[in-house]
Amino acid sequence: MEVKLGEVKLGEVNLGEVNLGKIVKLSYPSHLCRRALAFALAAVFLLGLSACNRKGRRVLEVNYVSAGQATLRDQVVTIYNRVGTVKNGERVEVLEREKRFSRVRTAGGIEGWIEQRYLVDQTTYDGLQKLTQENLSDPVQSPGVLRNDTNLRLTPGRETEHLYQLSAGARVSVLKRATAEKQPGASALAKSGGKTSGGKASSGPALEDWWLVRDAQNRVGWVLSRMVDIDVPLEVAQYAEGQRFVAFFVLNQVQDAGKEGGDKKISQYLCAITEPHDGLPYDYDQIRVFTWNVRKHRYETAYREHGLNGALPVTVTSENFDKEGTLPVFILHVKDDSGNTSERKYKLNTPMVRRVLATGEQKQTPKPATNRRRR
Repeated sequence: MEVKLGEVKLGEVNLGEVNLGKIVKLSYPSHLCRRALAFALAAVFLLGLSACNRKGRRVLEVNYVSAGQATLRDQVVTIYNRVGTVKNGERVEVLEREKRFSRVRTAGGIEGWIEQRYLVDQTTYDGLQKLTQENLSDPVQSPGVLRNDTNLRLTPGRETEHLYQLSAGARVSVLKRATAEKQPGASALAKSGGKTSGGKASSGPALEDWWLVRDAQNRVGWVLSRMVDIDVPLEVAQYAEGQRFVAFFVLNQVQDAGKEGGDKKISQYLCAITEPHDGLPYDYDQIRVFTWNVRKHRYETAYREHGLNGALPVTVTSENFDKEGTLPVFILHVKDDSGNTSERKYKLNTPMVRRVLATGEQKQTPKPATNRRRR
């Protein structure tokens, strides 16, 4: 580097290898100029070194924001300044940790302190991405609407890890069902011969149902079932008879020329139903097929089957049956007493529902609704 008084020429300087004694030459042998220039170069060196330290600060790990929105503060004290905000799912780099807080850096370079409870680690993020990929193409069992703000969890359970938050009113697609202990640790009490407050032996931990759902952004996770209202059409939901709709599907549509004074297509439905209790050993225990009576302009129960140890998913498709033509088909997965799962196929040739037997399967008499009364 060449330096002249009145005309400073720095050239290219590697701040990690600066040697002032070797690189500084003065055109005028003035000790005052040498001192001033030394101070100037030292200042440039320190500024550059500070910048390098900021950029090169060691990153402890990568985290993701699990809160809907969180504040970044300049210091970990009661009174602080807000230096920025981060949103749900945002990636941040953790630089420091102090008690309940982490100092993070955003993708935009903003640094600040955030409460650790608003962060999840890379393992949780990767787990939710894997869960999404594994269930991205699963058939939808029913659409639903969230009652409240809800977390998408990695596994069923109130204390399990979560990342994304969904807002009340968000629409989701229900894919699967599972159960989890309502109060983690209750199973240990049961195994140790714990008793209820009434002095009776505990029969085991209380269980609650969870739904695996997919949201509008194709993110998949587990939510508490009671937070989801299954969006069953009102004209069918009115026939619940105190039971809980688990899943429902449109099998086909029929034409009703006299409906509301005009030609209209009406959907016919398959519904999977169960008792209104959590923790049951099956996903559903009965199915009902609702067909439309074009003469009376109303829904009727064309088929009902009880006593099923049904497991989701239910599959709906269509198939060609020669003389009958192409008909709607639905396939159930049913477990026997040994826990083995088998498939049962049914076809709808309105208004009749019949089993489609597999090769070697014995013929069984279906259970049509009595007198096909309105239900």
